[in-house]
Amino acid sequence: MDRRSFLKTSALGGTAAAASTLAAPAYAQGKRTLTMVTTWGRGLAGVFDAAQRVADNVTAMSDGNLTVDIKAAGELVGAFEVFDAVSSGQADMYHGADYYFIGQHPGYAFFTAVPFGMTAQELSNWYYFDGGMELHDELGQIFGLKSFLGGNTGAQAGGWFSKEINSPEDFNGLKFRMPGLGGKALGKLGASVQNIPGSEVYQALSSGAIDGTEWIGPWADEKAGFQEITKTYYTAGFHEPGAGLSVATNRDVFESLSPAHQKIIEIASAECHQWNLAQFLANNGAALQRLQAGGVKLMEFPDSVWDAFGKASMEVHAENMGDDLYKKIHDSAMASMKSSSAWIKTSSGTYVSQRDRVLG
Repeated sequence: MDRRSFLKTSALGGTAAAASTLAAPAYAQGKRTLTMVTTWGRGLAGVFDAAQRVADNVTAMSDGNLTVDIKAAGELVGAFEVFDAVSSGQADMYHGADYYFIGQHPGYAFFTAVPFGMTAQELSNWYYFDGGMELHDELGQIFGLKSFLGGNTGAQAGGWFSKEINSPEDFNGLKFRMPGLGGKALGKLGASVQNIPGSEVYQALSSGAIDGTEWIGPWADEKAGFQEITKTYYTAGFHEPGAGLSVATNRDVFESLSPAHQKIIEIASAECHQWNLAQFLANNGAALQRLQAGGVKLMEFPDSVWDAFGKASMEVHAENMGDDLYKKIHDSAMASMKSSSAWIKTSSGTYVSQRDRVLG
């Protein structure tokens, strides 16, 4: 029995199903509002903007006949409770980063980011043309979800540290905030890895509860205020080279919508995926200059640390390959990444290098 069937026959699932049945006549009257829970604190730069963008898209495209009521993390359920809330029918949809839900299935990491994985463009190539969307749907069917990509942060920074990292040994005992499979890899280097919701990270860092954190990149990190706590900033990370965000709707709710409204959610999410990536990349450059002007020291990890990241990351993947669906998703994503990278490197990669050389 899959999780979706189980939920329908359990006390919680039965209640949710009954509630859905009772609510159906109201839905049939025309206008409908869906409750969206999010993994984001209200106002978090870029990520909450993405959730709002999806909601606004849905309202505009449906002429107000389908609206989305957004609940920030903690307003209805906690940041990391949104998956179960939507799967069980407590809420209609969520916006979040699917790698928060590797406890439900490790394959969800690929729809945000995996260490040494895909850039934002490579993720789009896989998702829309090489089977990624279909695999996201296959995974969602297990949990009663209909999912789409709905945002992207671009390449994320290595993070903020209370001390410089000169060797892999410097991670031993370091209390560091990093979700997903990247966090699992960092744990193999001896770090004490914490998974803390975004709205709680500043307090954890300022209080000393953690020694360092990754968040997103210069713009979102500046908005979060991490530069007020430490000036040591590693600008390239191994863990999220192009982090996707997701919109997931309870599958019964999704299937109860008209085909037009189903397509609106899909297209609203896809538009946000591109818009959000541009939002982050358009803001990061100026924010980085401001951080530097404020005394932030931009750092790069030495090759020995990158090598250790790579070894640990491959071990994490290997530990999950016994799960058939994980292996299917992994192999599909890696094949697509290899194919995309071969052309990107020889075309735009060479162009950018030569452009920068010629223009100085």
